[in-house]
Amino acid sequence: MSEYKCPSCGGNLAFDSASQKLKCPFCDSVYELDQFETAAPGQMAGTMQQGQETNNWNIQSETQWQQEEEEGLRVCLCKNCSGEIVCDETTASSSCPYCGSPIVIEGMLSGMLKPDFIIPFKLDKKAAKEALKKHVDSKALVPAVFKNENHINEIKGIYVPFWLFDAYVSASIIYSGERTRTWSDSKYKYTEHNYYNIFRAGGAMFDQVPVNCSTKMANDLMESIEPFNCKEAVPFRPAYLAGYMADKFDSTADACIQDANARIRRSTEDAFEQTVKGFTSVMPQSSQVNIENGIARYALLPVWILNTKWKGNTYTFAMNGQTGKFVGDLPVDQGAYKKKILILTAVFGVIATALMVLADFMFL
Repeated sequence: MSEYKCPSCGGNLAFDSASQKLKCPFCDSVYELDQFETAAPGQMAGTMQQGQETNNWNIQSETQWQQEEEEGLRVCLCKNCSGEIVCDETTASSSCPYCGSPIVIEGMLSGMLKPDFIIPFKLDKKAAKEALKKHVDSKALVPAVFKNENHINEIKGIYVPFWLFDAYVSASIIYSGERTRTWSDSKYKYTEHNYYNIFRAGGAMFDQVPVNCSTKMANDLMESIEPFNCKEAVPFRPAYLAGYMADKFDSTADACIQDANARIRRSTEDAFEQTVKGFTSVMPQSSQVNIENGIARYALLPVWILNTKWKGNTYTFAMNGQTGKFVGDLPVDQGAYKKKILILTAVFGVIATALMVLADFMFL
């Protein structure tokens, strides 16, 4: 960002994931974030009224960027997938982290919702490249293009927008349970079936349930690299964006409520069912899950991503920039696959022939 100049050499500073400070890539000088700005406190995004069902969240968020925070930030637009990316003016990348298409500078950042919290990157690009290379090298039938070093260099660090939902949950669930007992005598085998109604009720506190609010980032991909340790989230500062990109959210909290409700309900029901023990089988009959004192906050979470196309298909690799968890699908080189099948067929043919010759020799 234009305001983050190195006092020693004048170079543009970037956020360093290892030291969690601003570092100059030219003279290696390191500076605390407090030397350049004052932290902005996180803001609650809204609350839910007491005693309401899970479909009655009341979310509001009005925290906007300050003019001095917008200086040096740019909005880039991808003409292919319509993705809007926020980056500082020192960001050299000119391709979209989601589809790989060129991106163009649209102008200065303005009128956008400001994040309440951010989890800074803890793992740098070197760690992301090593994880990707290890993942690719472990697959024998991956096309050679995916092992190209220049291709791996395209991996990008991006802050993905999430809504974090907090709530107290009260629930009551009724199960039907069965216990069976078997025994036998000299003539018959007996089975006794006993059926029970089981009731469970209680409450639980959910803190910072994450819901991806970027339609360009697949939900299943983001869930695959969870969990994020949201206890390490800090109040947002623009300095954390230095050297990275950030996606602009395009799903409001209201639009993400259904996903949040589903995750909270599923986790609650799973936790309650684990308390029902000693039965041969258990089936839920009815479930009532209510949310109270709901709060939602807007946050940016760190992800290393490579999105690339090969023979008309898109392949996405992602790594949690905090924990290092890595996921991604890989194509199969059909030529190498067929070659391997031919080799295995030939090997089995030689073995079969040898066994037949050995059998003939033994019966001579």
